[in-house]
Amino acid sequence: MANVVRAALVQSKWTGDKDSMVKAAEQAIRSAAEQGAQVTCLQELFYGPYFCQVQDAQYYAYAERVPDGPTVTLMSELARETNQVLILPIYEEEQTGVYYNTAAVIDADGSYLGKYRKHHIPQVSGFWEKFYFKPGNVGYPVFDTAVGRIGVYICYDRHFPEGWRALGLAGAQIVFNPSATSRGLSEYLWKLEQPAAAVANEYYVGAINRVGVEPLGADDFYGQSYFVNPRGQFVGEVASDKDEEVVVRDLDLDLLTEVRHLWQFYRDRRPDSYESLVTP
Repeated sequence: MANVVRAALVQSKWTGDKDSMVKAAEQAIRSAAEQGAQVTCLQELFYGPYFCQVQDAQYYAYAERVPDGPTVTLMSELARETNQVLILPIYEEEQTGVYYNTAAVIDADGSYLGKYRKHHIPQVSGFWEKFYFKPGNVGYPVFDTAVGRIGVYICYDRHFPEGWRALGLAGAQIVFNPSATSRGLSEYLWKLEQPAAAVANEYYVGAINRVGVEPLGADDFYGQSYFVNPRGQFVGEVASDKDEEVVVRDLDLDLLTEVRHLWQFYRDRRPDSYESLVTP
């Protein structure tokens, strides 16, 4: 019997306030469950605007504790109710003044499995993230979930191959990359980098992006969320560049074995020759 996981990505527009964003995400997760999804990932900083387009301390108020904050608590109950694994990218407060760009991972029984904190923090026009986030400090965890071994890499992280590889070496079968990325800066890279990472590391990648123009910036988020398999092929259609969508796709995990037996990238690695790559 094939080992198939039905997985979902949610790309959304900013609704105008946090409460309505949380409600919209809840509806999308329920919609995914009705379509048979076993795991669903939301977009980067899913319940807020992408406030990093400006530098304004008022947006620190969006930060919550993980896992004890209200959003993770609510979504843990929803995961249990819908029997889904959930990946929840939120703004995390460790303590007052110490904040991270984080994704909490909730198993299908509602239990909190852990979190990933974004490692690579940009500071360029329209992406003023160092104003809001410390660099991640919890490594590159892979979570044993009801649907398999899942990793997370967040937005700007995708430009750095080292974390992709670390997740593969730790046994990831599916890696989700929730993002908030706008048309002018990186659209031409969107369908290149994640498929290349899926091929190089021989796992599935779920790439999620927002859609629409938000009040804090003039450029628009271009959506186009998708799943890509370890051969670098899109699984089904790529989502709209303008409309909200719940992307639900079947991922055949047996393909990982087939591809890894064909392309022996893990066998043929030469870590003994890579030391200079991590020498400052």
